[in-house]
Amino acid sequence: MMTKAFRFDRLGGPEVLQWTDVDLGDPGPGEVVIRNTAVGVNYRDVLTRQGVHKVASLPSGLGLESAGLVEAVGPGVTGLAIGDRVVCVGMPDGAYAQARKMSAARVIPLPAGIDDRTAASMMTRGMTARYLLKQTYAVQPDDTILVHAAAGGVGLILCQWAKHLGATVIGTVGSDEKAEIARAHGCDHPIVYTREDFAERVREITGGKGLPVVYDSVGRDTFEGSLRCLRRLGTMASFGESSGEPEPIAPHRLGYLGSIFLTHPSLGNYTATRAELLENASDLFAMVASGKIRIEITREYPLREAPQAHRDLEARSTTGSIVLIP
Repeated sequence: MMTKAFRFDRLGGPEVLQWTDVDLGDPGPGEVVIRNTAVGVNYRDVLTRQGVHKVASLPSGLGLESAGLVEAVGPGVTGLAIGDRVVCVGMPDGAYAQARKMSAARVIPLPAGIDDRTAASMMTRGMTARYLLKQTYAVQPDDTILVHAAAGGVGLILCQWAKHLGATVIGTVGSDEKAEIARAHGCDHPIVYTREDFAERVREITGGKGLPVVYDSVGRDTFEGSLRCLRRLGTMASFGESSGEPEPIAPHRLGYLGSIFLTHPSLGNYTATRAELLENASDLFAMVASGKIRIEITREYPLREAPQAHRDLEARSTTGSIVLIP
């Protein structure tokens, strides 16, 4: 079974992405082939292309999430049939393609009330927001939390979901325009970090008490300031490195900072079993279908223009979610 897909055989900039013919072969036991109708773009894809996130082997595909139709079903697959609308999230990389072969264990039936573009753009971001808010640190009513990159794809979902849980949300953004976008999605206190010391501002907002949790997807540029925002026994959830890896930290320093907890959570570990994957996805579907969370797709690109989508993402010229359309 032939398809067109992006592959890269070396690490580097968007120019390493090559549009090429790929032979998927027939689905094996426990596998399905999905004909993509929409493909999600995540900053994690940029980091994988650059080699910041480890690549299993080269040449490699790219992308974790897509929505589409089941086109072929391998032996032993139950609960999925040809023609079913589905969304798939997970390894191996290969979503930037007209079609992809996936383990059926990572393929999720798509509810009728959620369209393909929304599904493709929300799964990684939305399920990440869900485990961060409910498992990494279980946000309680009246908690005050900090969300970095609050106008980004994950950030907008985190702000909305945290407000639903009863939290007060502080968010960092890079411009006044992004501050207004974040505010419109539940961020109570947007901070333009390019002109304000966000750690000092957090201390002002909390009356010097600090925060129970910081959700940091930025990395190097915000890591030290994030640590200064935490209260005693607070949690630092460092789940991304859009500005690069933070400097190493000695374990004993966590004690000096208030016996704080430092973790680097990942979606793969929080959805390792099919039961965990379906529970997370079901919760996300319910929040979106009810209107409690709005998924903002701000840009759509033809699939062939994935390299340009990466350039725009790296330039920080995007907000919300980005999708590629085959």
